[in-house]
Amino acid sequence: MGPTLSAAVQYASADGSVAESQTDKAASHLRPVPQACTFKLVSTRAEFDALKDDWNRLFDRASSSAQLFQSFGWCWHWCNNFLSDGDAGAQLAVLVGRRNGELVTVWPLVTERHGGLTHLVWLGAPVSQYGDILLDDLPDAAAILQAGWKHLTQALKPDLVWLSKVRADAAITPLLRARNFMVTRREQAPYMDFASAADYEDYMQRHSGRARKKHRAVARKLAAMGTVEFVRERDNPRAGRLALSAIDEKISQLLERGIVSPALSDPRTQKFFAEAASDSTNPAGICVYALEINGDQAAIDVLVKHKERAATHIFAYNQKYAKDRVGAHLMELTIEQTMAAGFRYFDMLAPADDYKMRWSDGTVDVIDWAMPMTVKGSLYARVYLRALRPVLKRVRDWLPPSIAKVLSAAYERTHRLCLMLGFTLPF
Repeated sequence: MGPTLSAAVQYASADGSVAESQTDKAASHLRPVPQACTFKLVSTRAEFDALKDDWNRLFDRASSSAQLFQSFGWCWHWCNNFLSDGDAGAQLAVLVGRRNGELVTVWPLVTERHGGLTHLVWLGAPVSQYGDILLDDLPDAAAILQAGWKHLTQALKPDLVWLSKVRADAAITPLLRARNFMVTRREQAPYMDFASAADYEDYMQRHSGRARKKHRAVARKLAAMGTVEFVRERDNPRAGRLALSAIDEKISQLLERGIVSPALSDPRTQKFFAEAASDSTNPAGICVYALEINGDQAAIDVLVKHKERAATHIFAYNQKYAKDRVGAHLMELTIEQTMAAGFRYFDMLAPADDYKMRWSDGTVDVIDWAMPMTVKGSLYARVYLRALRPVLKRVRDWLPPSIAKVLSAAYERTHRLCLMLGFTLPF
């Protein structure tokens, strides 16, 4: 006897139509229709905080190792530092989907107002380096993506959906391609794949004998300077202090090259890393490695770890030790430790700088996607995001170092002043 249709469970034929035949032959081609996924927009902090346990369970079972920045802890710390209390600034617009009461998808998003436009963007900027959604492994995942998109855009009616730093293998990528989102920028994120080697010594064979000899010489030189210690800290106050030191050193390094980083200079970013690296109650996956010489912090690497991946987020060294190659030595120690801990991937994140490519086994595309929803949104996406923004970046890169340093210092002062007054520069 064939299956009995009921209000609780429906069956569909292979083409998706509801089956009516009761014959054994028809039953062999029947499959259950999944229960509907119900969506809700989370727009208050209390609602967001209440998601903690469900979000953590979904993250543990459904996230890929590349979804380092979609944990509840990471997003919770972001909300503590970047979420706006008033109407201006970032407002929560987190889409959650449930099936039979169980959380099956989370879209960590916020809305922002810029130039009279409502932007729908990832929750996480500027500290998150990959943007994505969490989605359970479900047979109707494509349908859930489309239904989630429809619910989101009808409820919020943004002028522009701008989803930056999306990996080519992200869970949301199929939706962006199906909806013909506009590509406004494409970068590459280099990574190392330790599966290609049995251990650290085997992995280092990819470098020339001369390079390996140079690595050993650096280690001997540093050892001759005194006590050299490789420090590892996680989820404690010292990790937070080291993360702050890394940011300070990185800002100094960049200014020496005529580069200003509004993200690192933002006090909210600094507070985010200090708190997220210290907290064991809502851990963000941050681990800090440091190379200390006679108690002096010579180089620091702030990493984010999840499952089989470790990503180096902020890497900086003390200018005092620049000629001693402390950065390269810390990189080698970090790679050795990461391999020994059983991680498969060491992610160096975008962009694909030359020094990263010298270490990498491959790259993955990291794309900024935009979908204008109004005429105003279309103008912003096509004129600024797609055309003007890349030109401004090229102009900055072409500036002579002396001029770049002067302009960067002026921008840095202006940026800090604007933050003190309660607003940010639009570029």
